[in-house]
Formats: sequence, C-alpha cells, structure tokens
Amino acid sequence: MKLLVIYGPPAAGKLTVAAEIAERTGFKLFHNHVSIDCVKPVFEFGTKPFLRMIELIRFETIAEAAREKVNLIHTFVYALGEDDEHFGKLIAACEDNGGAVHLVLLICGDEERKKRIGNESRVRIGKLTNPDSIDESRLRYELFSTYPGRDSLVIETDNAEPHEVADKIIEHFNLNRLSGE
Repeated sequence: MKLLVIYGPPAAGKLTVAAEIAERTGFKLFHNHVSIDCVKPVFEFGTKPFLRMIELIRFETIAEAAREKVNLIHTFVYALGEDDEHFGKLIAACEDNGGAVHLVLLICGDEERKKRIGNESRVRIGKLTNPDSIDESRLRYELFSTYPGRDSLVIETDNAEPHEVADKIIEHFNLNRLSGE
C-alpha cells in the first residue's frame, strides 16, 4: 500500500492535483475536508473534541487502508512545528500497518494563492476563501517548509497546470497508472 501525502499552504493546488492523480492512478482520495466535514456538524471547529475526532478518523482510515492494501492520497495544510506530532502520527498510521509513505510539498506564491483562494471549487466544499487569510497565515505559521527528517518532493505550482504537477508526482514515485494510459 502506498500513501501519498500532498501538503502545503492553502490554495497551492493540493486537492486539484490529488484529484488528477487519483483519476489517473486509481488511488483513493481522502482529502483533508473529508474528516473535517464529518466532524464539523457535531463539534465546533478547532475545539479539543473536534481535533481528537479528526485525528481518530484520519489515523484509523489510513491504518485500515494500509492493512487492506488500498492506495491512498491525503492532503492537508502543514505548519512546521505546530503540526509535527500530527504529521508523525499520520505517517506511523500507514507505516506501522505495512504501508509506504511518499511526501509531496506543493508551494505557490502569495499573489497566485490570493487569486486562487476564491475559486468556485473551494467555495463548493467549504474551504478557506478569504484572500486576507493568505497574509494572516503567513505571519502566524511556517507553511512552506518540508516535514523534518523525511524526504519530500517539492513542486512549485505558480505557473504549472495540475496535470503537469500530477505527471511529475506520478513519475517521481513510479505510481501505477490505470490501464489505457
């Protein structure tokens, strides 16, 4: 089983690229908002029970996918330092159950992210859509760093089409393509 973790700042193209990869490889897409949307109706966003339930859903889903040999893509915004423990547990959920983890950091300049952040695709699934949040998050968090102690493929998405980024990831990690490609 392979777990492809695509991380980076908001509006860097994580979900768009992940969907492209999933369509072309058959990997299942378990993006960040799947767990958030599951928990948000019950617990207030950001509270301790909310965060505990999100971790439970994410880690157990990844662990079970590894045990059942279901290739998976997971996306999320990673803040250096603040999210290190979560990221480590996410990796362990896969590796402790026989899976292999591949990390991809997508980065994109602030101006391009401000253009993208209000896209209809983001609005439709309840993602962050306020352009001011780009500057605010830049001041509060380090969102452009790789996860320490692990290799990550780093791709700049400012001027790249999603299919081009997907091509690089598929080739770099030698991901199996669906028949017909």
